Amino acid sequence: MRCPFCKGEKTQVVDTRESEDGGSIRRRRRCLSCDKRFTTYEMVELRMPQVVKQNGMRSEFDEEKLRTSFKRALHKRPVSAELVDAAIDHVTQKLHALGEREIGSRQVGELVMKELLKLDKVAYIRFASVYKSFQDVGDFADAVEAVRKAPARRAADHNGKPREP
Repeated sequence: MRCPFCKGEKTQVVDTRESEDGGSIRRRRRCLSCDKRFTTYEMVELRMPQVVKQNGMRSEFDEEKLRTSFKRALHKRPVSAELVDAAIDHVTQKLHALGEREIGSRQVGELVMKELLKLDKVAYIRFASVYKSFQDVGDFADAVEAVRKAPARRAADHNGKPREP
């Protein structure tokens, strides 16, 4: 770490403290050349991968676009905001876990479809019809068949708590 005052390259850490929220570490340093003190902060920087579209264009990952996709598919469906937030978190965590710098938009769409299938079967079919560009009734029939084969999940009420059967 260079000293911001004299640009000296040798500094000594005098004190280290973790922030209250645990999101950063504060280090108090002393320059061994000019003896001045300064503070540095260390924090984790997580970057989402860039999304590569079908046409090859690249764009920054936008969580708001992801949220909009979920909202459109789940419009007027009995799924709580907490469950939607958890599904969005699950998708973003999976993208982080891949450790890739770029990811195809198709792969993001597949992750969204998996989460929607867990949340609400009607929302899954809505999303799939747009995402897969259904052309005829046969495409819908294939999607419905995929939903039928999916393991049954207990429905949740508007508070995200499982309903009794």
